[in-house]
Amino acid sequence: MMPRRSYSPSEAGNVNSAYNISSPNVNEPPGATASETTLLAGQTYFADERIRIPEASHDGFSFKKLWAFTGPGFLMSIAYLDPGNIESDLQSGTVAQYKLLWMLLSATMLGLLMQRLSARLGVVTGLHLAEMCYRKYKKVPRLILWLMIEIAIIGSDMQEVIGTAIAIYLLSGTRIPIYGGVLITIVDTFTFLMFDKYGLRKLEAFFGLLITIMGVTFGYEYVTSKPNGLGVLEGMFIPWCSGCDQRALLQAIGIIGAVIMPHNLYLHSALVKSRDVDRNNKAKVRDANLYFFIETCIALLVSFVINVFVVAVFAHGLFQKTNAEVHKECLKYPSMNATVFPDTGPEANKFVDADLYKGGIFLGCTYGVVAMYVWAVGILAAGQSSTMTGTYAGQFAMEGFLNLQWARWKRVLFTRTIAIVPTFFLAFFSSINDLTSMNDILNAVMSIQLPFAAIPTIAFTSNPQIMGEFVNGLANKVMATLLSLVVICINTYTVIATVKEFSLHWLSLTGIGVLGVCYLLFCVYLVVHMSISMGSTRLLQYDLVRKYVIGTSQDANLGVSPISYSSSDSELRNPAFIVGKSDVIS
Repeated sequence: MMPRRSYSPSEAGNVNSAYNISSPNVNEPPGATASETTLLAGQTYFADERIRIPEASHDGFSFKKLWAFTGPGFLMSIAYLDPGNIESDLQSGTVAQYKLLWMLLSATMLGLLMQRLSARLGVVTGLHLAEMCYRKYKKVPRLILWLMIEIAIIGSDMQEVIGTAIAIYLLSGTRIPIYGGVLITIVDTFTFLMFDKYGLRKLEAFFGLLITIMGVTFGYEYVTSKPNGLGVLEGMFIPWCSGCDQRALLQAIGIIGAVIMPHNLYLHSALVKSRDVDRNNKAKVRDANLYFFIETCIALLVSFVINVFVVAVFAHGLFQKTNAEVHKECLKYPSMNATVFPDTGPEANKFVDADLYKGGIFLGCTYGVVAMYVWAVGILAAGQSSTMTGTYAGQFAMEGFLNLQWARWKRVLFTRTIAIVPTFFLAFFSSINDLTSMNDILNAVMSIQLPFAAIPTIAFTSNPQIMGEFVNGLANKVMATLLSLVVICINTYTVIATVKEFSLHWLSLTGIGVLGVCYLLFCVYLVVHMSISMGSTRLLQYDLVRKYVIGTSQDANLGVSPISYSSSDSELRNPAFIVGKSDVIS
């Protein structure tokens, strides 16, 4: 087998622009062959421009610098505001009133921890998470990771399609059917792709506008409904849920899957590369990490406040409300579809089972028709913004894991087609209740995929060969590792609880059992790799680990001094430097 060259992460990050066979300024070394360490010439995002960071006129904090770094965190935060999140919020308020707000706060803080690690990986190495997976995992586990992330992206895209279609249905006064709204999402996705042709800053400003629309619309609902402020604060800071049933417990689990999106870690590590950071200068790298962290804190605070608005509105208005009670309110407005809240039969005295559509009707019946339209505008903004970020996440994943680049419209068509086909048929042949209930399943899918993003992020940012002096400290390692273990345990519990609800044939149970075992074994594989990255070199004494877990010869020797995490572009433009720095691996 031909020997393959292996670059240090930072060298590979800079090779992205320097060592490129399509570049007229760089000559390919004689006899060079494409390998797993070769990087793509192009980039999906910030292909033609990077934001330059201004020099501060004084020491200490600089708002001018913060403004230059502002953008990636807000694009990332949109995943915390997608239609799946919004529906999870309203269901949380409906099922447990304010009692699960502490879970929302905890999930957001854990999300902040993971997003910080993701951003640091991109800043320090110049590689995003998928590109690092390409270099550090063997082919089979790498492809499995890619498939899992694609499933997460497609699941998220289905939520966005559902949310957008429901928003269009409400805004059109039910004239455009749900399946029609699903088809419209094909067109509007390509329409919004044109915005990134007008420059990076304008694209980021557009996303900022969509977040502002969500803040204003959902804030309007909060002010209109006037929920109990003290109850909101108690629910946020008292970690307990007295009197909660299994529905509330499953809802709490759903919050984790809805808030911490697995593909978002891949996205954020790539978005930070849009800033022109000199990785040869440790002070500049340290500055970038600080300002990106501040921006991420602000962005996630904004997303958290918007999520709290939604939880509080429905906690105040729909908690322990029966269908018959809401139906009576709807009679004041003949234009409202009161039939979604039955006032006869066994369903009349049951508590409302809320979703995006019923939530809009409830707001219209309780606070006036304007409230329903404002709600629909907010959902539409959530769907459109998260569609765009999902597109970028998908292309970053494809470029990183497969070293394959598609034209943006092809990537959108691929993801959106897979998302639309099942959604369209469900919308066409079934009811809107069945369509909106899919969000619960999709949130569970997100939760199941989370270890496949969280564990690699922890592994790479805990590896001194990759991060140098910016490697994770003990506190970060402990917190991030506990998060991964808790998520795996929660996922196992969720699957078992869900299976118990259905009387499945033994053949189906066997299939689920096999898939469950495979899932846990792959998680164990990732945890072993993570442990070695953290310095557990004792595991390397096992032949099985050395043969099937370790990706490169560098990984097998963590005792040496950390590999330099950056090299200058001028050095990397010299092919002799690249060859000289290479390691030979089998």
